Amino acid sequence: MTNTPESRPTASRRSLMRTTAAAGALVAAGAAGTAPASADPATGRRKPGGGGPRIGIVLYDGYSLLDPTGPAEVLSRLPGAEVTMVAARRGPVRTDTGDVRVMAELSLAEVDRLDVLVVPGAGNRGIVAALNDRELLDWIRRIHRTTRFTTSVCTGSLVLAAAGLLDGREATTYWASAPYLEATFDVTYRPERYVRSGRIITAAGVSAGLDMSLYLASLIAGRTTAEAIQLALEYDPRPPFDAGNAAEADDRRKELALRLLADSQTPA
Repeated sequence: MTNTPESRPTASRRSLMRTTAAAGALVAAGAAGTAPASADPATGRRKPGGGGPRIGIVLYDGYSLLDPTGPAEVLSRLPGAEVTMVAARRGPVRTDTGDVRVMAELSLAEVDRLDVLVVPGAGNRGIVAALNDRELLDWIRRIHRTTRFTTSVCTGSLVLAAAGLLDGREATTYWASAPYLEATFDVTYRPERYVRSGRIITAAGVSAGLDMSLYLASLIAGRTTAEAIQLALEYDPRPPFDAGNAAEADDRRKELALRLLADSQTPA
């Protein structure tokens, strides 16, 4: 048969169907086994006390979407992990743009200990409110006493600092917030993707939460598992532009970046 332009799409579709069917058979074979011991037989969802780490990601009005969801995507793949979104009250919590809401399954009052705490960053509206939220800061201090690791993404490090957890430590944060972090708190800023100081790990802006989470996964479950999670998510970033490093950006580009962020955020 001649391999004409007309015949190639059909062959490609058949190949895709065969590959998809084979992959589906593997998934089905795995699903045919018994549910994990940590799963609720009625819902199939993991239950507390399943042997893996209990991970809480705190949400507050105005957070940046990828800050909590990036770490959730990585950390939820840890064997036996239980990842839960937590907020002042159960229910949807809106992002800085107001276009998306993520559901908090538990309230702060319902969570008294965690193995891992993740504190996301926010836009101006969200971070100013968070820095003045005594209930949130008190809860973070209380939970930190029980954690194996307390972490932040982006300006979430400002929240950790406001809670008094970064005193005398090195940390990173969103590049535009670095001067505020050092001037306001007893913190030394390091311009790294993530910085570990004891059991506290801070990540730089937004996307750095993925890098931090993979590093955290390696600390919890070993490098092999962390690398397998990275492969499972096909996290192999190759951005179309070399424009993500603030140290290499000119003032005009920085001003535009900050204006785009500010313009996309909803008012209180």
